[in-house]
Amino acid sequence: MDNKLTPARRKQVIRDNVAGWLFTLPSTLVLFVFTFLPAFIVVGLSLFDTNLVGQSIFVGPGNFRQMLTSGDFWGSVLRTLYFTVGSVPIAVAVSLLIAVLLNAKVRGRTFWRMGFFIPYITPLVATSIIWLYIFNPDYGMLNATLHFVGLPVSRWLTDTASAMPAMILYSTWHDIGFAVIIFMAALSKVPTELLEAAQIDGASGWRTFWHVTWPMISPSTYFVVIIYTISAFKMFTQVAVLTQGGPVDSTTTTGYYLYQQAFGQMHFGYASAVSIGLFAIIFLLTMLQRKVTGRKVFYG
Repeated sequence: MDNKLTPARRKQVIRDNVAGWLFTLPSTLVLFVFTFLPAFIVVGLSLFDTNLVGQSIFVGPGNFRQMLTSGDFWGSVLRTLYFTVGSVPIAVAVSLLIAVLLNAKVRGRTFWRMGFFIPYITPLVATSIIWLYIFNPDYGMLNATLHFVGLPVSRWLTDTASAMPAMILYSTWHDIGFAVIIFMAALSKVPTELLEAAQIDGASGWRTFWHVTWPMISPSTYFVVIIYTISAFKMFTQVAVLTQGGPVDSTTTTGYYLYQQAFGQMHFGYASAVSIGLFAIIFLLTMLQRKVTGRKVFYG
């Protein structure tokens, strides 16, 4: 059989290909201008000692060497890791519990679902300002509630011991709406036949959840953990609004440390190296999570 295209067919294939590229051209340009081009610029800046105003001096890997030997950088990484380990498991567990409760036949389920999701789609700056007043040690709602029920109050954002836990509390409240929606969608797809079979075999509610429901929603759980981990390591807005990295750098995460170096110290070359380092850390953590937990995910 002759597989050669006729001239007319060849022209049609070319026209189809050109039309396809033209349709994808706008989104490709946006992706290039706002994602790939800035990434290339950052890589280039990381090789220079520059403030973007005066003379730029080529330092090669000098910025990366400075980053790897900087106690401030590694301190910010440890604080970011502390925030991630503290916030991600709590957010996943709380959102899963809420999703399980809302998945039952409860009245006003749509209302509650939207109530949990609205904080997530509200701009971080707006919700951070609200929580700035909630955390106020003198007239904030949180301390007023604790005092009313007879519990000790705290300085929250102005105390080095409570500042990061306060950030974890706020971030959990803000982020659970996303995972609640994901988990509710996953729970709705669990085959009822499997749940009924487990009940017939005499399995308790907890055993049914652990051996049937949990494996069936493990892909969604894995997805949520990955997204939350990446989001936690990129955290910046909450810190900028609530604490500005204080008190005594106790909430200076890597994202905020990067901001300080770039726009506070005007060390754009070094800040570019830090951003590449942050990307590398997130990438390695994602690969580690995929290696450790990815094979335990049940895809049916």
